[in-house]
Amino acid sequence: MSPRRATRRLAADLHGLAEAGRLLREGGLVAFPTETVYGLGADATDGRAVAGIYEAKGRPSFNPLIAHVAEPDEARGLGQFDAAADALSRAFWPGPLTLVVPMAAGAGISDLARAGLDTIGLRVPSHALARTILKAAGRPVAAPSANRSGHVSPTTAAHVLADLDGRIDAVVEGGAADVGVESTIIACLGGDPVLLRPGGLAREAAEAVIGRPLAASSSETTIAPGMLASHYAPNAAIRLDARDVAANEALLAFGPDVPAGAATVLNLSPSGDLSEAAANLFGHLRALDASGAARIAVMPIPKRGLGEAIRDRLARAAAPRG
Repeated sequence: MSPRRATRRLAADLHGLAEAGRLLREGGLVAFPTETVYGLGADATDGRAVAGIYEAKGRPSFNPLIAHVAEPDEARGLGQFDAAADALSRAFWPGPLTLVVPMAAGAGISDLARAGLDTIGLRVPSHALARTILKAAGRPVAAPSANRSGHVSPTTAAHVLADLDGRIDAVVEGGAADVGVESTIIACLGGDPVLLRPGGLAREAAEAVIGRPLAASSSETTIAPGMLASHYAPNAAIRLDARDVAANEALLAFGPDVPAGAATVLNLSPSGDLSEAAANLFGHLRALDASGAARIAVMPIPKRGLGEAIRDRLARAAAPRG
């Protein structure tokens, strides 16, 4: 875990909201109210900032995170919307609805926030304070619930502090959340829209807009928070805890002491910084896979802190494929 932080309590006034936006722009972690629950925000375009979310929450694996923006048009610039997604967004944004859609070219959302996927979860909250903070931040904000992983989702600033005091930079004290449960998540990826997670928007309301039932998620539909994460899996085989490397292997290195001999080498963090390693993980895997190597050797990653989540992701990538 990173050194303990002094968690600031920010008032829900113009100064406090502007300060929250500044902290987010500068890579900080800020909890703030939405109409559903309090979210733990970080700049969704900054992999190092997103890594801080996982570290603060103690999240066991890198699940996809929802990108929050202030206006529906901003969201439409980040994703590719089919007819169903467009209808749902026009009916229920701003509000407690998250849409999972293909990411638009040039969206700039970090690999880590998307868990290496080519899809993106998008939401426009209706809470006035949240939207003011998002406007002040001036960029998409990844914001899962502001609690330790596995704990009850927070609906007040006091709940946030009970879990995360000393682990985040600030919390905006904005009163109790109105809805009290997370957003409904619907995937619109071609074909029938799929209900990935029930939440603050009723299924019946969504179905009335699209004119047909929402499809049920399957065990393969693992592209959103609150579900078993399915991440980018390279075509190349993965060899874990490698202390040497063959000439026909690509090497995913970590730390300053890198064995020689690999055809292609990318280092998650030459200094051994686990936050930097987490931010680089999915992008480096993709780049090494694109090198054409049949196998990727991965140097040992410490089990402490974010190393646990990095190792979890790599173990999934290395698992036998049926």
